Amino acid sequence: MKGLILTDKISDRIAVRDVELPELKDDEVLVEIRAAALNHRDQWCREGRYPNIQNGVILGSDGAGVVKKLGRDVDPTWQEKEVIINPAMNWGENQKAQSKDFQILGMPSHGTFAEFVVVKGDRLYTKPEHLSWEEAAALPLGGLTAYRSVFFHGKVEKGQKVLVTGFGGGVAQFAAQFAVAAGAEVFVTSGKEEKLSIARQQGVKEGFNYKKENWAEDARKVTGGFDLVIDSAVGDTWGDLLKVLKPGGKLVFYGATLGNPTGLDMRRVFWNQLTIQGSTMGSDSNFEEMLAFVKSTKIVPVVDQVFKLDDALQAFDRMKAGDQIGKIVLSMD
Repeated sequence: MKGLILTDKISDRIAVRDVELPELKDDEVLVEIRAAALNHRDQWCREGRYPNIQNGVILGSDGAGVVKKLGRDVDPTWQEKEVIINPAMNWGENQKAQSKDFQILGMPSHGTFAEFVVVKGDRLYTKPEHLSWEEAAALPLGGLTAYRSVFFHGKVEKGQKVLVTGFGGGVAQFAAQFAVAAGAEVFVTSGKEEKLSIARQQGVKEGFNYKKENWAEDARKVTGGFDLVIDSAVGDTWGDLLKVLKPGGKLVFYGATLGNPTGLDMRRVFWNQLTIQGSTMGSDSNFEEMLAFVKSTKIVPVVDQVFKLDDALQAFDRMKAGDQIGKIVLSMD
């Protein structure tokens, strides 16, 4: 089969190659992939910025397709079902944090950027009927990460004021959609006016350009402060994020793309009774709850652009440039 592998043999570091399918174990299934979506971790693997990187591994965590073959211990009713794949593996029993054995599909194990993928049968979930293949493929990793941040940790409530930073990326897009659907008043930041305009069209109250020096002051004037902030950047943006939180507010962050803050106003944190909470992907329960929420609210993931598998390099370069609004998807058709 064809698959997009990581390789240090060429300067692009990714290439479509013929890859041999592994034999099915008793608890595994073979899924014919119809569409798969990029995540930042795929680009980070390409750049050598991710742990446990191995050459020759097929990248890709998000995928949707049709079950074509079953291990003998797998429920036979999955045969020929349209499914999406939960890429979070070995979370464990503790809902508060993942186990030491936790892994994400697509590195170090073969992932979804291929014609077929082998996964354990317990990673399968029925594809939401209201979603296309491309939309369904866009959902798993980003949707799960956003759901845990907004609901499990953020405990968002109707009428609360919520700020989602970095609108345009997959997780931030989902976080904004989920919070809007939950009845919150949602605001976003972005460095591009085009993305802020699109956010307003999607039910977001207002957007703030974080490249403007006084954006945090403007945000406080407009909103009176936020009950919840969802962030993925950290770095020196945190000073502003702490300033825009109401007393008793919470900041949930699921990444640190800008690194550690050089200074943190801890007096503001304790005096205003603020909560700072780290988050990642989520448990199987989080995934099931996320999927039920998407089905009941008929949320549709925003797909930025669709590329063929053979054009994956263009898809990766688009993600690297940061121009996308929503998810970048590879189609296997």
